[in-house]
Amino acid sequence: MDTIAGFFSFITTPVSWVIVQFHSLYGAIFGPDTGWAWGLSIVSLVVLIRICLIPLFVKQIKSTRNMQVLQPKMKAIQERYKNDKQRQSEEMMKLYKETGTNPLSSCLPILAQSPFFFALYHVLSSIANGKTMGVIDQGLLDSARKAHIFGAPLASKFLESSAKVDALGASLTNVRIVTAIMILLMSASQFYTQRQLMTKNVDLTVKTPYMQQQKMLMYIFPVIFAVTGINFPVGVLVYWLTTNVWTMGQQMYVINQNPTPGSKAQDAYLGRLLKNITTHEQVTSKRKRTIVGAIVAKGPDRNDNERKFFLNLAKAGLVPQADGTVAKSDTVAAEAEVGAAAARRQQPKRLTKAQRQAAAAQATADQKPAGSAPEHKAADDAAPAAKTSLEKQDEPRDSTSKPSGKPAAGSSPRQAKAGQRKGQQRPKHPSKK
Repeated sequence: MDTIAGFFSFITTPVSWVIVQFHSLYGAIFGPDTGWAWGLSIVSLVVLIRICLIPLFVKQIKSTRNMQVLQPKMKAIQERYKNDKQRQSEEMMKLYKETGTNPLSSCLPILAQSPFFFALYHVLSSIANGKTMGVIDQGLLDSARKAHIFGAPLASKFLESSAKVDALGASLTNVRIVTAIMILLMSASQFYTQRQLMTKNVDLTVKTPYMQQQKMLMYIFPVIFAVTGINFPVGVLVYWLTTNVWTMGQQMYVINQNPTPGSKAQDAYLGRLLKNITTHEQVTSKRKRTIVGAIVAKGPDRNDNERKFFLNLAKAGLVPQADGTVAKSDTVAAEAEVGAAAARRQQPKRLTKAQRQAAAAQATADQKPAGSAPEHKAADDAAPAAKTSLEKQDEPRDSTSKPSGKPAAGSSPRQAKAGQRKGQQRPKHPSKK
């Protein structure tokens, strides 16, 4: 680590100067030799660096949005070359080159602040070794060596020797407890930042190298911080924990106010926006009008969250306009209800073979004429005179037929019965004769 920090020695003087200026401010409040004065100086250094990196962060957001615009094309490439991973990667790289998109843009803030991180490490290592560095003279060096954060010296490490910790006026147990807690907090904050990015602010309908990269970083970075953190001085742990908390808060703001299209965060944001619009029956801010107008301009390319947002607006009788405003409409709500009902229609359930046979038998029974089914026997017995008269009229004039109305032995089951309509009967199949 000392060797790597040596490459950034050119920036140690500016870093040490910033720390000294903040120490002068906080030293007047808390005392120059206190851990609060030196610790808050490091925290303020982080805040200053991150403010300077905001333009780079904005560039990162824009590059990320370009990646999201390319999602449909990426999905098409994946579907087209799903059996050829090499060709799929080549087409992805070609698409990135044509659109000027860098899938590694999410790493830019980390890379940009790395020189400051190693410069601070170099300064604190010099303090631990009793060496002046940059604008930190002997007086400031002695003050920094006396500073303790929760009982741990600013320049002590988890793996520090007991003799060195004793020389700094602290106990090794105290140092290891404080550094272990800070390492766990540092790794946990890094993991949570990446996890909320993956679970809330990513369009999960399309798998891209960007998603795979973020998923990999979610697990790799916390492990790296946990392993390397035991070699960091307490002051560096303060720096890195502060920058992780800043990143986490910055990420939460972006997810809440400018979510990725197609993500869970966008669904939640559009839900809040819908509630605000329906309550006031207008879009209340210029920023919100910009968002609504952008969704209107997408046309048929809207994702599911945006289509649901427009449908709910229509149910409320509001129609979004191209300029981001909304107009009232009484007919849209009814049309939206009809469209929603049509979308909820389902195909009829497929019947089993036994159910189809039972339904066919029931239909055949319903089509049989009165008097031919067994269930009509009671009715025929109740009216014998009418039945006898009807049988005499419909009885075929055949000398072989019996006057009882019952079919003769061996006669066809299709022979006309009492109450049936006379006429030509369908002949039997030749195989059944």
